Amino acid sequence: MACGMCASACPAAGIDDFDPRKVIRMVSLGQKTELVDSRWPWICTMCGKCENICPVKIDIADAIRHIRSLKDRAAVPGILHQGLTAALETGNNLRLPREDYLFILEDVGEELAEEEGYEGFTVPVDKRGARILCTIHNKLVNTHTDDLKHWWKIFHAAGESWTVAGDNWEGTSWGYFTGDEAAMQVMAKRILDQMEELEIDTLLWPE
Repeated sequence: MACGMCASACPAAGIDDFDPRKVIRMVSLGQKTELVDSRWPWICTMCGKCENICPVKIDIADAIRHIRSLKDRAAVPGILHQGLTAALETGNNLRLPREDYLFILEDVGEELAEEEGYEGFTVPVDKRGARILCTIHNKLVNTHTDDLKHWWKIFHAAGESWTVAGDNWEGTSWGYFTGDEAAMQVMAKRILDQMEELEIDTLLWPE
């Protein structure tokens, strides 16, 4: 509790007086109700830096996730609850229709194909027997489409066999962020099912 390494590594420390040490102290004192009702668990980014640097290996991010799981689902902060609901119902938190998603991939792929060295480049969707399945973070088909090209350039340069899913492509585990274990399992199983159906043995999960 005294070394402060988790707090020094935490990107959210200080926001509304948030401190990973205080959370763990409250856990040790059995202050469950106070923590569940607090805003602190939702300030944490769950990046895991605190766990990585902790000299006694306290699973702080996992503790936060468990605290979040105790929150009444209707009281989960709006963007997270809405994102999870959308992802479960449509396969992505944006509720982006398949045809729009595929259009965006094709459009960005065509932009890359115009660059020197990438002539003829196309985005492989649901490619059976590829070595790598790459999930996609929702923002990459929303506000950061150019960032898709970075992965694709690496794959191209390496001569890698890869693909992306046409459906249930969401690479953000909204179940994890909301502390919903059942939802996390649903979304993870979707990815596993894709790998089995497409006969792929390696998963790249950039999120």
